[in-house]
Amino acid sequence: MSVLDESIDRIVPFSVPLSVPFRNVTHREGLLLHGFSGWSEFAPFIEYDDRTAAHWLRAALEFATQPMPEPHRTAIDVNAIIPAVDPETAKQLVRKAVTRDGCTTFKVKVAQAGQNLNDDEERLAAVLAASREAGVSHPWIRVDANAAWSVADALAALPVLDAAAEGLEYIEQPCQTLEELAEVRGQSWVPIAADESIRTADDPIRAAQADAADILVLKVAPLGGINNALAIAHSAGLPVVVSGAMDTAIGLSSGLAFAAALPSLPFACGLGTGALLADDLVATPLRPEHGQLLADRAIPDDAALERAMNRMDSDRQRWWHDRLERCSALLELS
Repeated sequence: MSVLDESIDRIVPFSVPLSVPFRNVTHREGLLLHGFSGWSEFAPFIEYDDRTAAHWLRAALEFATQPMPEPHRTAIDVNAIIPAVDPETAKQLVRKAVTRDGCTTFKVKVAQAGQNLNDDEERLAAVLAASREAGVSHPWIRVDANAAWSVADALAALPVLDAAAEGLEYIEQPCQTLEELAEVRGQSWVPIAADESIRTADDPIRAAQADAADILVLKVAPLGGINNALAIAHSAGLPVVVSGAMDTAIGLSSGLAFAAALPSLPFACGLGTGALLADDLVATPLRPEHGQLLADRAIPDDAALERAMNRMDSDRQRWWHDRLERCSALLELS
């Protein structure tokens, strides 16, 4: 009997459209798993191999079968996310994030393929201007390069972007390796946040202790679950920003539970990504109020779940179920 047979009583495929294409993705798809603790989400990105996706399954099984950890807080501050869009679109997104959601922290994507530093500079200037026009006198602006820069590129870009934002909160994953992050950190005054360097490492705890970052960006699913993410945060002893991976409200529940369980949470978290979805799996979209999300466990809405199931044809559903079985077999071997 597999671990799925023992602990999961329902498996539901889903596909939800994005409101704006993100990293060349137009729909977020995966499987919902139901266990005796509730619903969880298994949705590793399509390009991930089975070994990587198995970590996401471990996290989904943990959340479906174990109680949420004891919280230190019930509401989580979140940032708005601004994709690598043109300045006018960036302004529109900022105005909506401020007036509708109450957000005062903005994570801006930079170093997009096909764009240049001037594009990034103009986007940051637009974010700063629009936030102030919307009444945020002191916005927090952070940028994410998704490991796209060399050390030289990062050291050239950071002063420009820091000036455009009138002071960056931090730069997330400017380069690919921990060694590169350490080099940038030694030559720049902008704080460094590590994301990919932690969640794709063979030993995330060791990577978190490498003295290459000021802040850790931790995501529950790729780290194998809340308990492992808490262990990494404890071992590293660095401030943590909890982030998601374009999750539905079901997937975001685990990130919110993790954020609530951290003893200290000094930065707004990257869990306000519900705005990236044009539809969701819950009756009421998971949107911030006064810049915060409540750390509650989401429950799928029947009508929304049916819509999401109908967007995925039978061949694609079979692909996801086959992937689930392969990842489950890997967990049983580990």
